[in-house]
Amino acid sequence: MAGRSSGNRMPGLLNSEASLDLVAHVIQVALTPIFLLSGIATLLNVFATRLARVADLVVQITKAMEQANPDESADLARQLLRLRRRSIALDAAVVLGAIAAAATCASVFTLFVGALRNSTVASVLFTTFGLAIVCTISAIAAFTTEMMMAGSGVRAEVARQQTSEQV
Repeated sequence: MAGRSSGNRMPGLLNSEASLDLVAHVIQVALTPIFLLSGIATLLNVFATRLARVADLVVQITKAMEQANPDESADLARQLLRLRRRSIALDAAVVLGAIAAAATCASVFTLFVGALRNSTVASVLFTTFGLAIVCTISAIAAFTTEMMMAGSGVRAEVARQQTSEQV
């Protein structure tokens, strides 16, 4: 019996240690999405900076249009159209990044709620974390599109300046 009673206490002790290990494991696992959240926040900062630059260019072009002749106005209108497309791509990147951040937070929350409730929440966790990954990839794609449009605009401006200097 003495062996049994110490055997009965041992599983209880192991369960306490297992419970502590479970909490430690949940915290460790929750750190991965938090690192993703940090990366998403950095991306959102980059997107916001690019959007501010586009807005500054729109203001400059709009002011220039007020004093431009008809030929220059047409060129400036094309530049405004290009900036509009860039801003739409950046808007998409920001929205997707924000959704990714929210889904990442939901993943972390799901981890903690699942650990507290001792229920299986794997499908919710996989869905929210998967959504975060898909939105982050989509945000990067939208940002890449905007960067390509920006590069194209710079090359077009350089070509236009070279053409006007040759004439």
